[in-house]
Amino acid sequence: MREPVFTGACPAIVTPFDATGAINYDRFAQLIDEQIAGGVDAICVLGTTGECATLSLREHISAVNFCVKHVNHRVKVIAGAGSNDTSAAVYLSQHAQDSGADALLHVTPYYNKCSQEGLIRHYEYIADRTELPIILYNVPSRTGVSFTAETYRVLSQNPKINGVKEASGNFSLVAHTRYLCGDDFYIWSGNDDQVVPMMALGAKGVISVVANVAPRLMVDISHLCLDGKFQEAFQLQLQHTELMDALFVEVNPIPVKAALNLMGRDVGGLRLPLCDISPANLEVLRGAMERSGLLDQTC
Repeated sequence: MREPVFTGACPAIVTPFDATGAINYDRFAQLIDEQIAGGVDAICVLGTTGECATLSLREHISAVNFCVKHVNHRVKVIAGAGSNDTSAAVYLSQHAQDSGADALLHVTPYYNKCSQEGLIRHYEYIADRTELPIILYNVPSRTGVSFTAETYRVLSQNPKINGVKEASGNFSLVAHTRYLCGDDFYIWSGNDDQVVPMMALGAKGVISVVANVAPRLMVDISHLCLDGKFQEAFQLQLQHTELMDALFVEVNPIPVKAALNLMGRDVGGLRLPLCDISPANLEVLRGAMERSGLLDQTC
């Protein structure tokens, strides 16, 4: 029986930029250290929150290399390597493997809107060309395509496909996947506000946006669930519902970068076509952060 890549909480870490728009590696190192100090179980670099869609291939490879080296085996590193071009996904996977990453995150091919058979062929082609475990990433609101439970069942038979980050919000899909795939095809919540119910259905943790600003919160929620303390985890999640909602008041990662900047982390701006949060939504975010104890109310 294969082991899950990680259990617990893993930030989908932001990519900080400097004033020129280049990756700010000094700040990146500080963010990584803060996450590890906050008790996270893994770090996911260059997922959606890391703005992978607007990085060049050279920047992508460099950022993964840097993250792996700076983490230095303190926690697992999951490298985003997804693409709607299968050959590009293989290329990024092989570079992540060369860097020393522990696993890969592969989003469903976007824009192409391939069939379920196309999904199976895409992932099996990648799995045949890397030694790293693969976490699938289902986020149909962004990609326009979703896995079915039957497709998960087929892919679960590949020993290199470890499980899926589920961000569809479809609990019936999660339940049917658990039924069809058994205990060693692992599921992680891709939505911070659904961690407790997902883990009640057998998920192993969360790949989280909220952890960027509150790593200990997401560690506590996920580990309470792992310990079977679902009522305590539920109360903690409810307590911070406003914060979780505010961090998605605009499309991710616009609010989380704004939140980190409010906290003095200086992660810089975003690359077009993403742009700064609106003034009205910034105040919504600021208020939620104050009430969650992340900001002094005089800020």
